[in-house]
Amino acid sequence: MLPSRFFRPIIIASLILLAPTSWAATTLVAVASDFTKPMTEIAAEFEKATGHTAKLSFGSSGKAFAQIQSGAPFEVYLSASEKYPLELEKTGFAVADSHFVYAIGKLVLWSAEPGYVDDQGKILATGSFKHIALADPSHAPYGVVAEEVMKSLGVLDKLRPLFVMGENISQTFQFVSTGNAELGFVGLAQVIDVNSGKIGSGSGWLIPDNLHSPFRQVAVLLKTGAENPAAHALVDFLKSKAALAIIEKYGFGLPK
Repeated sequence: MLPSRFFRPIIIASLILLAPTSWAATTLVAVASDFTKPMTEIAAEFEKATGHTAKLSFGSSGKAFAQIQSGAPFEVYLSASEKYPLELEKTGFAVADSHFVYAIGKLVLWSAEPGYVDDQGKILATGSFKHIALADPSHAPYGVVAEEVMKSLGVLDKLRPLFVMGENISQTFQFVSTGNAELGFVGLAQVIDVNSGKIGSGSGWLIPDNLHSPFRQVAVLLKTGAENPAAHALVDFLKSKAALAIIEKYGFGLPK
């Protein structure tokens, strides 16, 4: 039988090799639909950098908010609105003072047809389209912002009968991309060409920020993730240079 001194280095080496696996954890994350592309990329980089895994669930911010209040086991929540995370902190569903701005949303009036939407959005007042798509403002922040834009331009009441409501911004994009609506309000991240930083297909108008209220997208650590190292690591990673570079690549403004 070999002396114990021969086994000790083998055991130590084995523990070193197993350590990253044993420390790795998974966190369940509710993510606003507009952030699908960047968050998918961020999650992959997060796993490479930390060994932790982020399991993502995409949907409207309002629906996720309701699910969290009903006991859904999400641990981190990335909302397209600051309203919902602040309410979750106030009512005890989120860790106090854990909210932060992770991105500034950018809205585009977009059509799948080239040349259809002009670069100043004048089509909203002068166009003869039959349908215009937007996310349902009752639970989707992009819909709220879209209505603010139309109100600022004085066309909200005129266009309301033409609305086609998407469950979230992803379904809204589908309505426009498939031609069920001639145009609609979508997120810049859905139509951007990440290589050029411009709208990659169809035609669109990047809506000026002064036509709507500040579009701060806010994340928060939920109470269910308070003891999960993966949840804390993801919150930290979302503030990192690596994550911010991805966020900016998809056309979002960065928090200041």
